[in-house]
Amino acid sequence: MNKIYYLASCDTCRKIIKTLPNADKLTYIDIRQNPISEADLAEMYKLSGSYEALFSKKAQLYKSMDLKNKNLTEDDYKKYLLEHYTFLSRPVIILNNEIYIGNTQPNILKLTKAMTSV
Repeated sequence: MNKIYYLASCDTCRKIIKTLPNADKLTYIDIRQNPISEADLAEMYKLSGSYEALFSKKAQLYKSMDLKNKNLTEDDYKKYLLEHYTFLSRPVIILNNEIYIGNTQPNILKLTKAMTSV
């Protein structure tokens, strides 16, 4: 299943979704309304190979909890990702068994190209 994990209240997520070709072919999962399950996270981990790759170090909680001064392990990243939705680097799109994480320009360009053939 092709899906997007995003925040409906996130301007960046909404902007990206607007620009994607065939965006109507994705299943939308608002992570505030539907928190990430262990099964969802396991699928993301399998495709990305790392919990850290899924983790947003720009999250307000990351700063307020002073996590940058701690040596976080993969288990720590997993725990935080399951604890609070803001730790997910968004959006996360799973498309034809490929994962696209975050909103960097190169990532969005690759995703846009991949979405044209969905």
